[in-house]
Amino acid sequence: MKRLSILYIGMLAAVSISILWILHVGSSLPAPPGKISQVPAAEAAHGPAEGSAAAAMVAGVVRNFDTPLSHLFLQLLVIIAASRLMGRVFTSFGQPAVVGEMVMGILLGPSLFGWLSPGAFGFVFPASSFGTLKLLSQIGVCLFMFAVGMELNVRQVRTKARTAIVVSHASIVIPYLLGVILACFLFSHLAAPGATFTAFALFLGISMSITAFPVLARILQERGLSQTLLGSTAITCAAVDDVTAWCILAFVVSIARATSLGSSALSLLLVLAFFALMVWGVKRLLPICIGRRNLSADHPSRGTLAVVICVVIASALGTEAIGIHALFGAFLAGAIMPDTEGFRQKLGMRIENFSSVLLLPLFFAFTGLRTQIGLLNDLQGWLICLLIIVVATLGKLGGSALTARLTGMNWRDSLQLGALMNTRGLMELIALNIGYDMGILSARIFTMLVIMALVTTMMTGPLLTLFGRSQPAFGSGPEPAHS
Repeated sequence: MKRLSILYIGMLAAVSISILWILHVGSSLPAPPGKISQVPAAEAAHGPAEGSAAAAMVAGVVRNFDTPLSHLFLQLLVIIAASRLMGRVFTSFGQPAVVGEMVMGILLGPSLFGWLSPGAFGFVFPASSFGTLKLLSQIGVCLFMFAVGMELNVRQVRTKARTAIVVSHASIVIPYLLGVILACFLFSHLAAPGATFTAFALFLGISMSITAFPVLARILQERGLSQTLLGSTAITCAAVDDVTAWCILAFVVSIARATSLGSSALSLLLVLAFFALMVWGVKRLLPICIGRRNLSADHPSRGTLAVVICVVIASALGTEAIGIHALFGAFLAGAIMPDTEGFRQKLGMRIENFSSVLLLPLFFAFTGLRTQIGLLNDLQGWLICLLIIVVATLGKLGGSALTARLTGMNWRDSLQLGALMNTRGLMELIALNIGYDMGILSARIFTMLVIMALVTTMMTGPLLTLFGRSQPAFGSGPEPAHS
């Protein structure tokens, strides 16, 4: 031990002396030719005054903070910390954590943070950083939609096809019709400049029709309803609703982006061809490419993850290239993943945890940066916002509940099912951002629809409790007790 210590100290001493000697010798070498950089006049005037070293160090730290990478790290720190905090606050009140994260996005935007401290807001979220935030948030949304696609259980849909298809489609077409009717009164005042009525009406209809399948599933898990008749019916209806709504949205995007009827038809044909390629081609090749051994492994290997990520990226790139959003390709990639040996569940744990903790909060923050509550600065604006919430709730909750009752469910379960289908959450924000990016929704109605998404999602828990405890006076005959 003593010899080792002597060797260690001797090595450090020899290297240190050698470096000092080389620096001494090197200082006498001739300087390289070229123009010498001048010290700024302001610094030269002050000279080497006392405290200049500390001032220079502070100035250097501030200068290093003012780089794109430093801003990104600062934004990640603020957004992720605030997201976790707001998620816990809202779960303590019986709300899903995603609602708190959605609220966090608005609070970090110009509606609160930018209003209370414009200087700090401008430093943390400079306008030059919005492009980076948008790209990272889009990656997070695509990974999230991939995880949502893997949660889709086609076999479960088939077992309850009658009720699921009727109820879910009623929960889409009824609010969609109401949204299109509402567009007639809002188009002239709230559509983005240059938007056509067709695109505006179709987007307003889809914004009324979406159900947040992941949020609904988590609400059922938290309340212990997943294995009940109501829970399984709600999951199946939401799955059918998800697929149908995103297909309609893809159709709406292709129509809105098309410059003519011919290009619109060509875009739709490309979408159908891509769908057929993924379902009947890639889906059958995936188990072979991944390998049965890797499918049954306890944890996906790096090679397996590389294959899966390549499929997701290629599918997202394909749908982006043919004229619809990349998230549709990511969703389809999740839906065709092999489900043998619980592969989807093992893969989903890795993908969803990464996207939900790191990337999805960026999407909420980016949405919050676009949401300006201050735009609703008059009574008329708030009344229109209230009207949108009422129409969305009546169409989605009322349409689902009434149709479920007509298929044979009792009133209590029908109303609870309607409340669950009225959950919009993150899926609504994704659709709204697409409409905003395409120049269809103005900032004012974008803000109204974001508020509607928050309110309808927050209503779900209290309405479930209300409908579950109460015994509605209408309906025929006694109803069975809810398990």
